[in-house]
This record gives sequence, C-alpha cells and structure tokens, in this order.
Amino acid sequence: MTHMTPRPLTPLTVGFDLDMTLIDSRPGIHACYQALSARTGTYIDCDLVVTRLGPPLEEELVNWFPPEDVAATADVYREMYPTYAIKATPAMPGAREAIAAVQAAGGRAVVVTAKWEPNAKLHLQHLRIEPDAVIGNLWAERKAEALREHGASVYVGDHTGDVRGAHTADAYAVAVPTGPCDAAELRAAGADVVLADLTEFPAWLTDYRGTRAARA
Repeated sequence: MTHMTPRPLTPLTVGFDLDMTLIDSRPGIHACYQALSARTGTYIDCDLVVTRLGPPLEEELVNWFPPEDVAATADVYREMYPTYAIKATPAMPGAREAIAAVQAAGGRAVVVTAKWEPNAKLHLQHLRIEPDAVIGNLWAERKAEALREHGASVYVGDHTGDVRGAHTADAYAVAVPTGPCDAAELRAAGADVVLADLTEFPAWLTDYRGTRAARA
C-alpha cells in the first residue's frame, strides 16, 4: 500500500496596508495639511483631504498646488509630517491583535503602504506595532512587488487599490471598510472577503488557516 506524504504548507505571510487599515491617520494628516497650508499660504480643504486617503501624497497635492510645485511641496510635507502627524494618530481597533495573530500562528506580518517609508516606520514604532517588515512608497498594483517578494498569500487593506494590489500579487484580498471605500465598493472591486474591521481578523485567520491546511 502506497502512503502519500502530506504536502507541506508554505510559510504564512500576510500583508497589511497602513493608513486607515492599521492606523487612523485622519487626525494626523489633517493637522499636517493645516500646517502645510499655513506655511505655503495655499488654501487646502483639510476636511476633504482626509475623506480620500490611500493614494500617494502627490495625487492629493496636485489638487492644491501647480504641477511644477508638487514634488517640492511633497518634500516639505514629509519633512513636517513627524512633527504634526505621528503623535496625533491612533491605532485602528484590532490592529495590534491582527499583527499578533499572524505572528502567533508562526507567520510573518508585513506592512506594504503608499506612505513614505520612514514616516510609516515612525507610526508603527510610536504605536508599538511590530510587523516583520515595512515597505513604503508602493500604491495599488505596485504593492504586488513587495507582496511577491515576501511571499504574501493574503493582503489586508481598506481601499479598492489594495484589492487590486492583492490580486496582482495573486494574494487573497481581505478588505475592511474603515477607510474611504465602503463594503459595497470593496466587494465590487473583487475583495475575496470583507470584514467589519480588524477586530474580526484573528477569527477569520483561524478559519483561513484551517481551510488552507485541508487543501494541502
């Protein structure tokens, strides 16, 4: 009688977006844009800005500054950011527990974000959230570059761009409607599952791992 050796599971790696997924960056970004407006003398509707977080900084700045000034203004904003945004930004409910759930399962949790990487790391250090890696400066489909490099089979985010990034990397797209996109938008974009927020993630991960093991 021939016995089949079970196929070993590949190591679990889960990617997470940062803004509005792991952190509620609205108050910090609002404060930084207010300071940028005062410094440059340019009107910015900061309340509007924080309703559409997710895409790269330059895509927002082009709404308020001439195209030729956007790159230099982005540098100014990033320089100001630690002063105005880090302490003002709380963790999202369930963020620490979501990272911990992956690591407790023997997996790796990696943060892949469009935010400038040094500022992304400052947020996580301040909030004492400790992923295994942080990769910045990647948006939407380009997030797949880091997800593939780290072998992520799951990516968790709040934006339709995050869903596109997950699918480009052939990763399972887990969405949370805690940012600018509601549950219907995320489902329409192709999210594989939509959770209410990250507090539901540990239980979902347990079910996902069980299904994954059964298919191995």
